[in-house]
Amino acid sequence: MLTEVDSSQNARAYENISLYGLPGRWMRLLLFVWSCWKANLLGAMEFRLSFLLTAGTMLINNVVWIVFWGLYFRRFPVVNGWELQDVMMLWAVGAGGFGLMATLFGNATRIASLIANGQLDVYLAQPKPVLLHILLSRMSVSAIGDVAFALLVYAGFGDHSLLGVLKFGLALTLASVIFIFFTVIVNCLAFWLGNTEGLSFQLFNALLTFSTYPTGIFRGAGKLILFTVIPAGFISYLPIGLLRSLDTKFILGAVGIVVLLTAVGIGLFYTGLRRYASGNMMGLRR
Repeated sequence: MLTEVDSSQNARAYENISLYGLPGRWMRLLLFVWSCWKANLLGAMEFRLSFLLTAGTMLINNVVWIVFWGLYFRRFPVVNGWELQDVMMLWAVGAGGFGLMATLFGNATRIASLIANGQLDVYLAQPKPVLLHILLSRMSVSAIGDVAFALLVYAGFGDHSLLGVLKFGLALTLASVIFIFFTVIVNCLAFWLGNTEGLSFQLFNALLTFSTYPTGIFRGAGKLILFTVIPAGFISYLPIGLLRSLDTKFILGAVGIVVLLTAVGIGLFYTGLRRYASGNMMGLRR
């Protein structure tokens, strides 16, 4: 369930703040981002019962999968080096990374639709970073349940030391950025191929699905695809390569893929934007 909120109405301070120079511009940008998040959350909580039911349902849905894996590992304690705690943290990182993406930057999955229907006009007409404004304009209420689930699983199975908390925070950050910019990239195909909502949805679902399975069960070409075409392997291997032990090569590779996806996503969007044909739609954002 996605809840769209008029972010700009609640971000007037972004326009009015009188700061100059680079620090001032960054401060205005941060204030704009914070205002959008605040507006989205307030809009989502307008109907409290619906908000709680939607987030709670997603939390329960994830718990069902955890019960399934718990039963599986009671019978097979170790699977290709993966133990129950590793799979629990896999789900914490995967669900948490997706939850942060869909909660904070929930409009990423709708970029293809906005392009195909000529609905980018309202963002182009405003003095804010276009891609950032698009990403911030919506949030997924159900994804809040994913974030809550990730925190609960970490509380139950994670390393609670300071180093453990820092590593888990890094894992969530890497996973969420991979989700965000992979989604941006596949949705930007609409600039060249027309309406690619179906294709973008399928590719995004592939990333989401494979990021919740241990990489140890894949071999050969399948494993290669998970670390190249669909970078789900960089999410699903985090419990082993970062949380269990510091695998320097894997961490450098994960950071590298995050930087690459970010650069390609931003570059692809603004390159495609030059091809964008306005839908001549009249829209009002107060």
